[in-house]
Amino acid sequence: MLLAVFADIHANRPAFEACLAAARARGVERMILLGDYVGYGADPEWTIETVMSLVESGAVAIRGNHDNAVLTASETMNAEAQAAIEWTRGKLSLAQRRFLGDLTMAYEDDDRLYVHSEASTPSRWRYVQSTADAARSMIATKALVTFCGHIHQPALYSMSVTAKMTSFVPSADVPVQLLRGRQWLAVAGSVGQPRDGNPAAAFVTFDTASREITYCRVPYDVDAAAQRIRDNGLPAWLADRLAIGR
Repeated sequence: MLLAVFADIHANRPAFEACLAAARARGVERMILLGDYVGYGADPEWTIETVMSLVESGAVAIRGNHDNAVLTASETMNAEAQAAIEWTRGKLSLAQRRFLGDLTMAYEDDDRLYVHSEASTPSRWRYVQSTADAARSMIATKALVTFCGHIHQPALYSMSVTAKMTSFVPSADVPVQLLRGRQWLAVAGSVGQPRDGNPAAAFVTFDTASREITYCRVPYDVDAAAQRIRDNGLPAWLADRLAIGR
């Protein structure tokens, strides 16, 4: 089965629409959504409705920290992120809030684990920024492949049976086979707010039969997404950063 894994959509409608179209054009059979559907961007209602529709069609959806922040005041964020969360709270319907509240923090399927941040303590929202972070996550699960987001930067880590770690930044559209005998952690990058210097939206595909993962980048209408942010009175930096991938 060919899977598509999306993370950190952040209410960016043009980016998510472009990624969904690209995934469908590749023949994806099931979609996995790793959280942070809201925050930063200007289309939270549309994004959640789209995710709800995908789940009804068999997709898997995980809760992210921005989704959690809409539901509780206990999440602490920087000023721009907090402003977007407070604005988002006023936009969502009761049904949309209930949907976010019902989402799980992690989901296992066969030899795969899906989580927003990492596996050791999903509710602490730790970032995977190094091989040490990746090792902590992999040690915490028996899953052979973990998919996560949160950091907004694509990366791929592996750990051997002797705990030897490898890491690299994968190239777009170059399939990588995840060899058996190692554990793997794939950081999907961000659909709605990439932070690796490339403004193109990011997602990954994974073939469960061949065990090939492909990191995909999709150009989208960045100017339209940025203008939606400005038009809704959200902090200007949230719009400006989209064009520079930061």
